[in-house]
Amino acid sequence: MQDLLDEWHIRMPRIHDVAHVRNVQDAPGRRSETGDMDIDAAASPVRFDTKVAVLLRDDLLSWQELNVTAFLMSGIATSAPDLVGEPYLDGDDNEYLSMLRQPILVFTAEANKLAEVRRKAVERDLSIALYTHDLFATGHDAANRAAVAAVPADELDLVGLALRGPRNVVDRMTKGVTMHH
Repeated sequence: MQDLLDEWHIRMPRIHDVAHVRNVQDAPGRRSETGDMDIDAAASPVRFDTKVAVLLRDDLLSWQELNVTAFLMSGIATSAPDLVGEPYLDGDDNEYLSMLRQPILVFTAEANKLAEVRRKAVERDLSIALYTHDLFATGHDAANRAAVAAVPADELDLVGLALRGPRNVVDRMTKGVTMHH
C-alpha cells in the first residue's frame, strides 16, 4: 500500500502529525483569534438522548447498500429540525451543507430481523424510515410511496430500515444484529 501511495505522491498522516483527533461526539471547540480551533475549549463529550441506526438486509449488493442508506438517512434527517447541525466552514470560509449532529450506526440483519425491528419500532412510535425491494424498480417519490402503500405492513419486502429513538430503546432493538463492515 505504501508503494502505491508513494507512486501517487500521497502522504498518509502519521499519528505524531495530528495534535488531537476529535470524536464526532466531542463538544465543539471555540475558534481563537487566529481562526484555529481551540481544542481545549471542548468541555466534555456530547451525550445524545437519541440514537440513529440504519439496518440493511444482509444480502444486498454494495450499490444497493449505499443507495438504501442514502434514502433512509434523508428520511431521518428531515424528521426533526434539531437533528441537523450548523453549516460547515473550511479555513478559507467556504461554506458547506449542514449534516446530522449525531453519529449514525449501520448494521446488517436478515430479512426476518428487519421485519421484527419494524414491528417493534411501530409499536413504540419511533421515527422510522423504510426501503422495500420494490423501490429499486421505481423512479420517483410518488411511485415509491405507491409501491409501499400497495403492500400490507407485515408483507413488506424490507431491505432497509432507519430508526431514531431513545438510546436505550434503539440499543434493545438492534441487539443481535451485526455492525456493517
